[in-house]
Amino acid sequence: MKQGIHPEVRDVVFQDLSCDFAILTKSTMKTKDTITWKDGKEYPVFKTDISSQSHPFYTGKQRVADAEGRAERFKRKYGRSK
Repeated sequence: MKQGIHPEVRDVVFQDLSCDFAILTKSTMKTKDTITWKDGKEYPVFKTDISSQSHPFYTGKQRVADAEGRAERFKRKYGRSK
């Protein structure tokens, strides 16, 4: 491998703000924030809004949209006038 062309790989904590879930993994992400992990060491932290713990595809908990209300709004907005 060529020297000096690869990004630095380090331990980073990814924290899901919506469900208080965090995971420690290796990444090349650059962050200024740090967090103290369960082992007592301080790691850089990358804060995210969604993860596998909060995404509806993985959790199976999807919000049901008001389909009837959405259809009525569409008809009012784009419906033909009589």
